[in-house]
Amino acid sequence: MGHNYAKPLTSQVRLERVLSRLPEDWSLRIEREAGQGWRVWMQPPAHDGQWSEPHDVLADAMEEVWRAVR
Repeated sequence: MGHNYAKPLTSQVRLERVLSRLPEDWSLRIEREAGQGWRVWMQPPAHDGQWSEPHDVLADAMEEVWRAVR
Protein backbone atom coordinates (compact mmCIF):
# COMPACT_ATOMS: atom_id res chain seq x y z
CA MET A 1 0.00 0.00 0.00
CA GLY A 2 1.11 3.53 -0.66
CA HIS A 3 2.09 5.91 2.09
CA ASN A 4 0.47 9.02 0.66
CA TYR A 5 -2.55 9.26 2.95
CA ALA A 6 -4.38 12.53 3.41
CA LYS A 7 -4.21 13.67 7.00
CA PRO A 8 -7.47 15.00 8.40
CA LEU A 9 -7.33 18.75 8.80
CA THR A 10 -7.58 19.94 12.38
CA SER A 11 -9.35 23.17 13.26
CA GLN A 12 -5.98 24.81 13.83
CA VAL A 13 -4.64 23.80 10.41
CA ARG A 14 -7.85 24.98 8.71
CA LEU A 15 -7.67 28.32 10.54
CA GLU A 16 -4.00 28.80 9.62
CA ARG A 17 -4.77 27.96 5.98
CA VAL A 18 -7.45 30.67 5.71
CA LEU A 19 -5.35 33.25 7.57
CA SER A 20 -2.31 32.58 5.36
CA ARG A 21 -4.39 33.25 2.24
CA LEU A 22 -6.04 36.41 3.54
CA PRO A 23 -4.67 39.45 1.68
CA GLU A 24 -3.21 42.19 3.88
CA ASP A 25 -5.60 44.81 2.53
CA TRP A 26 -8.72 42.92 3.67
CA SER A 27 -10.49 43.87 6.91
CA LEU A 28 -11.20 41.13 9.43
CA ARG A 29 -13.16 40.97 12.69
CA ILE A 30 -13.59 37.98 14.99
CA GLU A 31 -16.25 38.01 17.70
CA ARG A 32 -17.70 35.65 20.25
CA GLU A 33 -20.27 36.83 22.74
CA ALA A 34 -20.67 34.94 25.99
CA GLY A 35 -22.71 31.79 25.45
CA GLN A 36 -22.74 32.15 21.67
CA GLY A 37 -20.64 30.89 18.78
CA TRP A 38 -17.83 32.51 16.82
CA ARG A 39 -18.67 35.04 14.12
CA VAL A 40 -16.23 36.38 11.55
CA TRP A 41 -16.56 39.46 9.34
CA MET A 42 -14.39 39.96 6.26
CA GLN A 43 -14.27 42.81 3.80
CA PRO A 44 -12.21 42.94 0.61
CA PRO A 45 -11.24 46.45 -0.56
CA ALA A 46 -13.98 48.30 -2.47
CA HIS A 47 -16.59 45.65 -1.56
CA ASP A 48 -19.15 45.20 1.17
CA GLY A 49 -18.15 43.14 4.18
CA GLN A 50 -20.03 40.06 5.28
CA TRP A 51 -20.58 38.28 8.61
CA SER A 52 -20.58 34.52 9.01
CA GLU A 53 -23.30 32.71 10.88
CA PRO A 54 -22.39 31.80 14.47
CA HIS A 55 -20.29 28.59 14.70
CA ASP A 56 -18.96 26.59 17.64
CA VAL A 57 -15.62 26.23 15.85
CA LEU A 58 -13.78 29.40 14.76
CA ALA A 59 -12.34 27.69 11.67
CA ASP A 60 -15.88 26.91 10.44
CA ALA A 61 -16.87 30.59 10.69
CA MET A 62 -13.65 31.67 8.93
CA GLU A 63 -14.09 29.22 6.07
CA GLU A 64 -17.76 30.15 5.59
CA VAL A 65 -17.17 33.87 5.22
CA TRP A 66 -13.94 33.35 3.21
CA ARG A 67 -15.87 31.36 0.60
CA ALA A 68 -18.65 33.97 0.51
CA VAL A 69 -16.53 37.08 -0.07
CA ARG A 70 -13.72 35.96 -2.34
